[in-house]
Amino acid sequence: MLTIEIPDKEYFDDETQRFFTVKGSTLMLEHSLASLSKWEQKWEIPFLNKVEKTNEQTLDYIRCMVVSPENPPEQIFSTLSKDITDKISEYINAKMTATWFNDAKANQRSSSEVVTAEIIYYWMVALNVPFETQYWHLNRLLTLIRVINIKNDPKKKMMPKSEAAAQQRLLNEQRKARFNTKG
Repeated sequence: MLTIEIPDKEYFDDETQRFFTVKGSTLMLEHSLASLSKWEQKWEIPFLNKVEKTNEQTLDYIRCMVVSPENPPEQIFSTLSKDITDKISEYINAKMTATWFNDAKANQRSSSEVVTAEIIYYWMVALNVPFETQYWHLNRLLTLIRVINIKNDPKKKMMPKSEAAAQQRLLNEQRKARFNTKG
């Protein structure tokens, strides 16, 4: 969870020629499957794609991430500083786990499947992942799903070295006979 303290800010309204204050708030944010699901329900597009989000979509995702007991004033979202949005972005992109994978494809999707909240929920059901994990940081949940898939994969059985060598000798003998060579 990311907690951000936003102080009161004073602004000038050009139309009314008056100053006004936007009351500060404490934002408690969670980048989770639940947040992603809320956002996709509203926008009806996949969140986890390479398409750049509009400013409105990004701010709306921050709204969907709010888990504070009290709803912050709406003006808070339109007045977030670059420093605060950078902190939120850093939090969203954080690994949030000590698990790492020993392959070059760790951060790449191997299929062209479009991943939406429903696909992730399906993975959770298929792998018997408890529904409480929908509130975990999304990257941690996706790592757990990947770990379960790897651990459930049947191990490739390796033949003993002597058997592999014998098989290789047999193949070499067959090739020599076929091409009438001495090796």
